[in-house]
Amino acid sequence: MKAILIKGGRVIDPARGINEVTDLLISGKKIAVGKGLEAPAGAEVLNAQNLIVCPGFIDLHCHLREPGYEDKETIATGTKAAAKGGFTTVCAMPNTSPPVDNEASVNYVLRKAEDAGAVRLLVIGCVSKGRKGEVLSEMGEMANAGAVAFSDDGSAVASHLMRPALEYSLGLGLPVIDHCEDTNLSADGQMNEGIVATRLGLKGIPAAAEETIVARDISLAKLTGGRLHIAHASTAGSVELIRSAKEKGIKVTAEVTPHHLTLTEQAVMGYDTNAKVNPPLRTAKDIEALIGGLKDGTIDAIATDHAPHTETDKLCEFALAPNGISGLETALGSLMKLVHSNILDINTLVEKLTTGPAKVIGREKELGTLASGASADVTIFDPDAEWVVDTSQFASKGKNTPLGGATLKGRVVATIAQGQLVYRDSAVNL
Repeated sequence: MKAILIKGGRVIDPARGINEVTDLLISGKKIAVGKGLEAPAGAEVLNAQNLIVCPGFIDLHCHLREPGYEDKETIATGTKAAAKGGFTTVCAMPNTSPPVDNEASVNYVLRKAEDAGAVRLLVIGCVSKGRKGEVLSEMGEMANAGAVAFSDDGSAVASHLMRPALEYSLGLGLPVIDHCEDTNLSADGQMNEGIVATRLGLKGIPAAAEETIVARDISLAKLTGGRLHIAHASTAGSVELIRSAKEKGIKVTAEVTPHHLTLTEQAVMGYDTNAKVNPPLRTAKDIEALIGGLKDGTIDAIATDHAPHTETDKLCEFALAPNGISGLETALGSLMKLVHSNILDINTLVEKLTTGPAKVIGREKELGTLASGASADVTIFDPDAEWVVDTSQFASKGKNTPLGGATLKGRVVATIAQGQLVYRDSAVNL
């Protein structure tokens, strides 16, 4: 494995309190940070002047669709898209066909990821067998096989299973990740309940559909002492519930997506099916609360909820279109809007993409940091590079994004995973 010396970049490692212009040397799986580092014989030297160098991004929540939906995405194409987006670790959700609900299916996904060889893939297993919400899956066996968390994503964990699942999580030391949605309240809903839904004649999904399940889960986490993680929080009410729970010492963490931080329900105007997502895009006040949650530590991580679909999936009337945005390759560019607008500082953004998610899955000594002994995962990006989103250039099979044709400012130029250069922007002279 060729050594890599990254010269003169702004190195940001929130886990270690580093934010300075310096050098970084990767030799095998070892990392060294310091000024004036010398390249060993045969090393590749990258000039990172005016670029940001940070730990590899970690995505706690993405859909790679394999097995069963390979027309939408495969592990190979999804991990390539991740590398292009600066992600060196992705956590694959289990709502595949068949669902990832046993040891054999965990092993299958891990083998496919090893064959793909792009970035590290971590498996999230189902809470219930078949993701049917009837009986618990073999959580212990999946944990032994390498699963890092459990979720019935796409559906809230059934009420009668959430308590025992959290009790299991306590023993396994792994979180239960819940998609918080009361389908009795969201049934047939197409977008956020409000004035835009009324204007478009679409049935709305109230914030309460999310918040009632968040409240239920927090109550059960308090009862059991288990580890709860709230997926894709989207409302101001959810932020307040999570903040209050943390203040009481309840073991709860939470994530938010780039689209819920940067897009409002207005993106649906014109019945744009590419802006249809679950939970739905909310209001400017919700975005303000979500950003406040990032700043004060209520929200621990930013996760893409990458949900690729085929072109024909989305080419239909709004009510029939599936939910989801293909987000791995636009995550950084869209999030940098918050930095360039002085809404969020760059250190906080990097933290929520690196050490924050690593802590959620208990891997902070290995991932999300440039510390000696950690995995040699590095992302290099140009915070000021402007580019136009061209979905035909996506590595992902999923071209479904409401950002097609938009100009973003902030672009990944190189990704190093486990000491190997897995992505390099050919248009940038490093």
